[in-house]
Amino acid sequence: MAAVVLTVVLTRPDGGSGGEVFLQAAGSTGPDPYTPSTARTSSGATTPTPLPSVSGTAANVTQAVQGSTPGLYGGTRNVSSCDVEKQITALTADPGKNSAFASVLGIDPSGVPGYLRSLTPVQLRLDTRVTNHGYRNGAPTSFQAVLQAGTAVLVDDRGVPRVRCACGNPLLPPVAVKGSVKLMGHAWPGYRSSNVAVVEPAPQAVKAFIMFDPRSGDWFRRDAGDTGGHDRKTAPPSKTIFSPCPSQPPGASTGPCPPTSASASTSASPESPSSEPPSASASSPTAPSSPSSVSSPPTTATVPPSTGAPPPPPASGTGPAPESVAPQSAPESVATPARPASGGTPSADGPAGV
Repeated sequence: MAAVVLTVVLTRPDGGSGGEVFLQAAGSTGPDPYTPSTARTSSGATTPTPLPSVSGTAANVTQAVQGSTPGLYGGTRNVSSCDVEKQITALTADPGKNSAFASVLGIDPSGVPGYLRSLTPVQLRLDTRVTNHGYRNGAPTSFQAVLQAGTAVLVDDRGVPRVRCACGNPLLPPVAVKGSVKLMGHAWPGYRSSNVAVVEPAPQAVKAFIMFDPRSGDWFRRDAGDTGGHDRKTAPPSKTIFSPCPSQPPGASTGPCPPTSASASTSASPESPSSEPPSASASSPTAPSSPSSVSSPPTTATVPPSTGAPPPPPASGTGPAPESVAPQSAPESVATPARPASGGTPSADGPAGV
């Protein structure tokens, strides 16, 4: 299966003041969590894999990768990166949070357990842009975020991240911020805005995800909706944009990855932005049946998929120094959760912007 990588140029028709994007380390809970962490132990090296170079600025250019791309996700064979049943127990024990969670994803509150069990636990192998959500004062909040490679998430059958396991928060595709982007929080080793990806839904439902285990150096198949009990070892994919090991070029490693000092953060840094993202509407959230596209979607322009292999990161394994980010402060504006339309399950619409 050929990997698909597109450059996405994002604009908004309304312009406006600058917007904030929060950097969230893999091990941090972040603001206003829905549940205690359900993430399990990291599976190893998580230095983000470089993507093919693109032109443009970090404020309006990102790279889209289809959710079915082999090697987009990783983990440990036969081990779930998230405790799905713990997530279900925590949400169903709090009807208010359960309803708010359901409203973000466009499902009925009673359908939350079945929906969560339909998702697949994986770990990100790229720093990934999303719309994250918290829970405050009985209602969902919404803010733009970059999740560090190594973050445990639950993905839907199109490969789109839907839940962040370190906080139990529901996720939606990213939306464009107004004006210039201001990064908030602490950048991790190896962070580069040019390597941030956004996951586009696969054109068809994914039957099995082709994943990489950095501890063993093996590739394996995980059936969609399975928690790892039926994982099967598989041959490396014939074509992938990713280097299995962070310090080696694509296709160079068939054994365990060499050690790297640029692993995912396990401490809470930042545990949360110094000021909380603003809440959404104060009214009690409803439970619409499926999400619709956000209002005023940004326009996108794409270039043909890259055919060249990405350049390998520094051989030392330490990665470049992280880009500087602004001191943490209160966000100026964030997008509110997308209001679902009629349907049944969340749609696999692609990201509206970044």
